[in-house]
Amino acid sequence: MINPLLKTTALVAVAAAAAAPAFADKASNTLNVAFTKELENVDSYFNSSREGVVLQRAVWDGLIYRDPETNEYVGNLAESWEWIDDTTLEFKLREGVTFHNGEPFNADDVVYTVNFVADEQNGVKTQRNVNWMESAEKIDDYTVRIHLKDKFPAAIEFLSGPVSMYPNEYYAEAGPSGMGLKPVGTGPYKVTDVTPGQHFVLEKNENYHDSPKGQPEIENIDIRTIPDVNTQMAELFSGSLDLIWQVPADQAEKLATMDQFTVANESTMRVGYLQMDAAGRSGENPFTDKKVREAVNYAINRQELVDALLKGKSREIYTPCFPSQFGCEEDAATTYEYDPEKAKELLAEAGYPDGFSTPFYAYRDRQYAEAIVSYLNAVGIDTDFKMLQYSALRELNMDGEVPISFQTWGSYSINDASAMVSQFFKHGSLDNTRDDQVLEWLDVADSSTDPQERIEYYTKAIERITEEAFWAPMFSYNTNYVFTDEVAYEPTPDEVLRFTDMSWN
Repeated sequence: MINPLLKTTALVAVAAAAAAPAFADKASNTLNVAFTKELENVDSYFNSSREGVVLQRAVWDGLIYRDPETNEYVGNLAESWEWIDDTTLEFKLREGVTFHNGEPFNADDVVYTVNFVADEQNGVKTQRNVNWMESAEKIDDYTVRIHLKDKFPAAIEFLSGPVSMYPNEYYAEAGPSGMGLKPVGTGPYKVTDVTPGQHFVLEKNENYHDSPKGQPEIENIDIRTIPDVNTQMAELFSGSLDLIWQVPADQAEKLATMDQFTVANESTMRVGYLQMDAAGRSGENPFTDKKVREAVNYAINRQELVDALLKGKSREIYTPCFPSQFGCEEDAATTYEYDPEKAKELLAEAGYPDGFSTPFYAYRDRQYAEAIVSYLNAVGIDTDFKMLQYSALRELNMDGEVPISFQTWGSYSINDASAMVSQFFKHGSLDNTRDDQVLEWLDVADSSTDPQERIEYYTKAIERITEEAFWAPMFSYNTNYVFTDEVAYEPTPDEVLRFTDMSWN
């Protein structure tokens, strides 16, 4: 029998929207889009949200581009590159590119950007994206070398994703706060207006270079933060919005029955998991006991969550990474089938025959979080549920103040296990495990230039992480994109809204 908390809610917005809707703002060539979560800073190095990734790919460019369909690496701001040695990459840069403010792009911009973000004191939000770089060196105006701290075979993958190039003169003056308010990149869209956390207006870059991203067809993108999905849907019906995404399955199913909308479902690299404070960073807590962590794993009915809530192209996950990522070996993971009675036995063995109480944190997908909480409650883990903004929960996590939380990670769409397992298990500020053996193995896996050795050591790390039940990985996400029938768009599996791929029908 399906848990009552998994039952879908009534679609108030859909039921109320009986009038014929006004459709996309094709006349003014403006696509109206909703974000659900607040973006704390548009500067792509100082946020770690999916919304930030979307804006990053629209506003800025990297040296390299990975085709989301073929996974082929091609030049973007760089025309070519080569390994000089195991820790040095040399790039020949594209000439004739200008930033949105008119600054010419050249080696000085690459050197400034890399040297700024690689300096830990400058506080880049997701250190894993940049801390493998030591420095950059200018050879001439259009040749630059990036020096790595150690061997890091995933460098090309990272340079095709979260590492964007900034204008050195502007960024030296504006800094992250100024870039957040008046972003300047070389990308297909330039930002004309920012209301922090609420409203972002993009305009086609008429001088965009010959990039593999393609030339934008839609002139303007107007993005508003609307946290409530029912409000988003009401605006979709009224014509105030043309595209919404990350729509829960029950709402998407209703909208799919209506001729005026297209509903596209696509898989993503995002994994939903429970993070537990095995290291005791938050003080004395039950999750330092392996038996309690195992009990949490056995308490969750992953398949029911997938079938009843996520639906679409989601699936059960037992690895602390996404299975398509290089090195994420599924067979290495210990699996925990749903067994609430075993969970209760383990809690009793750990000294909690009557269960215990704990704060429980989440930042998104309240319906999923509440369903997870109901499973924990059923085995005796009583939760004080706390729903926070992502930025607030992240800060608490970094400070080591969270005993257990429902989290998700999309790896910045980087198809390498280092973008997830190494992000959370290498003693960084978000590592609530602090296991020295896992750290040792991941150091080898992240730096080896031998693919088989990388797989061997990621396998070791995954075996230990899952056998010790440091996390409770649960499911992969899918994303429902809903747009009016005047919008043409085919989403990609990496969960990046690409405005350059959108056009009017």
